[in-house]
Amino acid sequence: MKRVLITGAKSYIGESVRDYLMNTSDLYEVEIKDTTGWEPVISDFDGFDVVFNVAGIAHIRETFENRYLYYEVNRDLVIKIAKKAKEAGVKQFILLSTMSVYGMTTGRITKDTPVNPVNAYGKSKVEADEAIEKMADDSFKFACLRPPMVYGKGCKGNYQSLRKFALKSPVFPNYQNERSMIYIGNLCEFVKGCIDFERSGLFFPQNREYTRTLTMVKEIANIHGKEIRLTKAFNWAVKICGVNVVKKVFGDLVYEKVDTVGKYGLSESIRLTED
Repeated sequence: MKRVLITGAKSYIGESVRDYLMNTSDLYEVEIKDTTGWEPVISDFDGFDVVFNVAGIAHIRETFENRYLYYEVNRDLVIKIAKKAKEAGVKQFILLSTMSVYGMTTGRITKDTPVNPVNAYGKSKVEADEAIEKMADDSFKFACLRPPMVYGKGCKGNYQSLRKFALKSPVFPNYQNERSMIYIGNLCEFVKGCIDFERSGLFFPQNREYTRTLTMVKEIANIHGKEIRLTKAFNWAVKICGVNVVKKVFGDLVYEKVDTVGKYGLSESIRLTED
């Protein structure tokens, strides 16, 4: 039996991992802690073997006025949680970080790629990663997860934009690209493996195969019985366009093929997302 504390209530990933662990085996006891206004103390972590931190600010528009919140929550609070967890004797700390710490909209990322965050979200995340890494030792294992785009039923983010496009537009650019992505079920399986084998280090959890944006759009459309026509007529515009949103949709952005999970393939994962 392993007791797992997930810090960060109302988190899509946190609640998905809790349900996955509880439904997979009776060898886990999982609790979720609401971190709103929380000042962690040692007794909060008594008896827990693992802390999986998903507390953080994301999916909001960053402004000059609110950027301090990223540092208060994504960095300062998370470091406090890790310190108190270690003092309480927690054996493993798993941190949900982000691909954004690399500050890239296109390219290939390896374990040797230096971080280069370009906004408060990425900077606050990497500062937490680095601070907690310094706490790690033989009795306090640290696993830092930097997943790419996460998608699944009810998940916010870029998938919803692609979904809307797939269901409304009659055409889509036939543009060949590659993206690292991860279905929520595969991410949950990866977290489970980290707990089971007490893994430590930096990880890039991702689907076994890279995903083409057009393939994902076609899969979504097909599930809803909608026909979408692919065209190369706009490919020239996609190639020369420097707008970030276009790069995010059609550019190549991949991790090296490590830490892959193939429990759910693309077609099955899209079907489960759309059901």
